[in-house]
Amino acid sequence: MSATEHAQDLARLVDRFEESSLLCLGDVMLDHFFYGTASRISPEAPIPVLKIERQAVMLGGAGNTVRNIIALGARASFISVIGNDEAGNRIVTLAGSEPRLEPFLLTDSKRRSTEKSRYIAASQQLLRADVESVEPLPAHLEETVLSSVREDITRYQAVILSDYGKGLLTDRVIRGVIEAANAAGLPILVDPKRRDLSIYRDATILTPNVRELGEATGHKLDTTDSIIEAARQVMAQHGIGNMVVTRGAQGMILVPGEGEPRIIEARAREVFDVSGAGDTVVATLAVALASGCDLLEAVELANTAAGIVVGKVGTSVVYRTDLKAALHTQGMMSSRQKVYPQALAAEQVDEWKRAGLRVGFTNGCFDLIHAGHLGLINDARACCDKLVVAINSDASVRRLKGSTRPVNSEMERALLLAELSAVDMVVIFREDTPEALLTLLKPSVLMKGADYELTEIVGGEFVQSYGGDVRRIPLREGYSTTNIIERITNKAAG
Repeated sequence: MSATEHAQDLARLVDRFEESSLLCLGDVMLDHFFYGTASRISPEAPIPVLKIERQAVMLGGAGNTVRNIIALGARASFISVIGNDEAGNRIVTLAGSEPRLEPFLLTDSKRRSTEKSRYIAASQQLLRADVESVEPLPAHLEETVLSSVREDITRYQAVILSDYGKGLLTDRVIRGVIEAANAAGLPILVDPKRRDLSIYRDATILTPNVRELGEATGHKLDTTDSIIEAARQVMAQHGIGNMVVTRGAQGMILVPGEGEPRIIEARAREVFDVSGAGDTVVATLAVALASGCDLLEAVELANTAAGIVVGKVGTSVVYRTDLKAALHTQGMMSSRQKVYPQALAAEQVDEWKRAGLRVGFTNGCFDLIHAGHLGLINDARACCDKLVVAINSDASVRRLKGSTRPVNSEMERALLLAELSAVDMVVIFREDTPEALLTLLKPSVLMKGADYELTEIVGGEFVQSYGGDVRRIPLREGYSTTNIIERITNKAAG
């Protein structure tokens, strides 16, 4: 099988993800990001002054693992602990806003909710400030956690322990959850933080990074062979089924319980920030296994997801559409390499801009591509040097057009558009409008069909705010996807 065919097979597996339901237990945090510019040194001390331009707050720690599960299309239940404080209240609000997440957040009045604040200039993190408690979970809350797990574990297809060492995953909780998962026949994956890995015995998969594995074994792991030997040592001593050792820019090593180790090369084009990459890896592995993938398929999918997330700044997640787009570009001919995940799309658009090229942007569902679409795209391409075509995801089309649409899946539509010589990039967006994507890419010119007034074009004011153009493209009369579907339906009925 060719690399292209293998990547396409993996992309098809991603469609199964939405059928999965997972249980994640771990230490939730409130991640607070402050973004700005640092162009001068403080007169008070030899430190940069960050002029804050925007802020973002999101679930971090094990919460980031859960965010990745949901972004990949699966459902998740999440057990964690918070304090009775403002940060805990914000965590409750954020968790409650996720429709595919069922949070079970215990409150410990003696605990401070964990909060991490990161200060970032451009893509460089200047400082991180932490507020946290690391006290073990009280005995009565341990019993609450274990009772909930034992009662509900048959609802899930996989279990994750996301151990950040902040107190939820005590020895008793870890052992009880692993035993319950094994009794139910479920894979249990552990993202470990302890040096003593014996507490995770009988887990299905451990996902340490090289540093964590080295600290646990007391060995210097500076070669592939030494990493494999250390992994096998831990697996033999503690009954660990498999190990996936992450190596940052060098990719991963899969050491299975049976068979030979596999070296998985990294997929990242450029590493901006490794924050949360381990969360993405364990989440993708678990979702893939829960949806029926074999171990090697799950590792390859996790490796691709990791390559996407390290190209973003901050603790980001990988969406199902981004993962499929990245897979479809692996090993393909140049025309199909035009389908980009959003993080890599931003990188490529920035390269075009630095080269002095005028980047155009248009968007739509592009279901059943017809001559009207081709005319719009060709006319749009004539207004710029590089043309980005953004298309609605399948879920977005269903919300806009109804349950019977789209006729063609998001990746089928993306690949068809990528075959057009006038198209330089295709990006799938998940929202109902491309507003967030426009904010990310900042194109030189935004174009829509002339059936929209200038004031009706989503993102038009934003593009004009930084000096970009907004244009209306004349439409070819008589072409409509809806009309085509009606003609087909009428002929079939007649």
